[in-house]
Amino acid sequence: MNLTILDRSIPLLGRIARLILIGMALWHLYVAFVGPPNPYIMRGVHVALALLLIFLTVDFRGRLVERPRWYDIGLGVIACLAALYPSLNLDYIFQRFLYVDPLTPRDIVVGIVLVVLLLEATRRMLGPMLPITAICFMAYGLLFTSTLPSVILEQLFMTPEGIFGIPTSVSATYMVLFILFGSLVEKMGVGQLFMDFAVALTGRQAGGPAKVACVTSGMFGSVSGSAVANVMTTGTFSIPLMKRMGFKPAFAGAVEAVASTGGQIMPPVMGAAAFVMAEYLGVSYLQVAKYAIAPALLFYVALFAAVHFEARRSGIGSVPKEDQVPMGQVLRERGHLFLPLAIIIGVLLNGYSAPYAALCGVLSVVPVAALRKTTRHYVTLDNVLVALENGARNVLSIAAACACAGIVVGVIDITGLGLSFSNFVISVAQDKLIFALLLSMVAGIILGMGMPTTPAYIVQVALLVPALVKLGVQVEAAHLFVFYFAILSAITPPVAMAVYAANSLSQAKIIEASVAAIKLGATGFIVPFMFVYEPTILMQGEWFRIVIVIAQATLGVVLLAASLQRYFFGRLEGWQTGLLFVGALCFIYPDWRVTLCGLACAGLVWLRQNLRRPGPAARQPGE
Repeated sequence: MNLTILDRSIPLLGRIARLILIGMALWHLYVAFVGPPNPYIMRGVHVALALLLIFLTVDFRGRLVERPRWYDIGLGVIACLAALYPSLNLDYIFQRFLYVDPLTPRDIVVGIVLVVLLLEATRRMLGPMLPITAICFMAYGLLFTSTLPSVILEQLFMTPEGIFGIPTSVSATYMVLFILFGSLVEKMGVGQLFMDFAVALTGRQAGGPAKVACVTSGMFGSVSGSAVANVMTTGTFSIPLMKRMGFKPAFAGAVEAVASTGGQIMPPVMGAAAFVMAEYLGVSYLQVAKYAIAPALLFYVALFAAVHFEARRSGIGSVPKEDQVPMGQVLRERGHLFLPLAIIIGVLLNGYSAPYAALCGVLSVVPVAALRKTTRHYVTLDNVLVALENGARNVLSIAAACACAGIVVGVIDITGLGLSFSNFVISVAQDKLIFALLLSMVAGIILGMGMPTTPAYIVQVALLVPALVKLGVQVEAAHLFVFYFAILSAITPPVAMAVYAANSLSQAKIIEASVAAIKLGATGFIVPFMFVYEPTILMQGEWFRIVIVIAQATLGVVLLAASLQRYFFGRLEGWQTGLLFVGALCFIYPDWRVTLCGLACAGLVWLRQNLRRPGPAARQPGE
């Protein structure tokens, strides 16, 4: 049997690392099946395996390697043992009085070693920003508070409030299973299903290629939870097709970047931070998905509308006939691959936990792929093992990010920085909610620029959410508000990672692509303000009120998209663009008088365009 992991051209240490990756994936599946052990053991093993594998597979410069240096092997083993220290000394941990009994010299040495190696492992995986952030918070605790260094170390290392805190718990129980699920469905041909389904659904419409990108990236992104990975997966097809049909390279790349970024807010799977949010809120993951569904749909409705208006303005038509696939053929050949997603949703709706739902989804992927001849060729032992390996490899960055974010959260908790910062935000905002929201938006984008969504969200929960709640924002809306801006940093200059990834495929100028991405994703910056002022958008309240508010919000985001693309029922003049933009903003605030002003603005533009609309023979292309 010729297995990829046993390829003799790969160095022995590389094969061993691959076997450990597969073992890590199988261990998490086994634990999900039989039930988790003691939290210290669960979280300790998770972090230990992640640190060992990072040092075995990523070198000092952050490059993937098959043959690690001898010192990297040593660092990996030491980091692994340090992370297992609490798990191997549970009786000692439980019998101590926290912050009263002094740390032993061995505790101090092991704790310092773990913190240092965790920071280094995170730097290798994610770059320097998150480790630098953690170091700054530790420096604040050591230099600017009266907290003893031994107390800070104890908080980070020997309690479930630091490195082994809630973020690591969520990584070890929720995220790893959904990441494995995403890796498995990708290897079983679901990516091709999403692409064909999107082409069949929207390919015949004006601007069809860009609409295909919206649907495909939204569907795939909801499973993968990574904007950059999503761009590099679906963009290889959608971006060349958009360019071939006449879209400018900058616009094509921006569509893919924005659509891929939105996948992290799109149920049923969403991004990894959504599972952390469920844990912080103390609700089921299904409840978080319920909160997120309407804002996510508003995001994609606006993106879809923007693409449509740009296509009409530029006279771009549908996907070429040779690339179109009938919907009936798609569903006959690959439609059964939707079943694993349906199983996850069904299990969640029946009241089971997210880890159990993810496990059911994982266990269903291979049997479902084997149901039909068209996908049966994907079902091989090599494919399954590679999927487990890739899934575990994707877990490493999440595990390192969550453990490192635990350092920040631990320092914030033990020093009282969260309360101090909340009071600072309130004083700067002068008790005005809008100023606090704008400050939180800027902070969220800045934090998100330098680190992945999950740690950026975790830090904001500790620093910003308490201030927003004090100013009267509902807890759910406050969490979702900072969650959005942690995500949107992926398309916000100057560190717009999703835009950079798309540009590698579109070959556009980065400034043009960034401006196009901001225009296409503008709704994402507006919607959080909408649900803060009108929590009904989060599916809270009476159904009649929910329908009215969401319909109002939908009209607002469509008007916003029209004004930014300078096309409504025809090309917009300068004053019409401005009036339509003002009308769109009027739908943010939940007051019927302001809403009427928005309707009046839109009505004036509509009347102006239709009263002076040229006859068929005189119309410009695209109008």
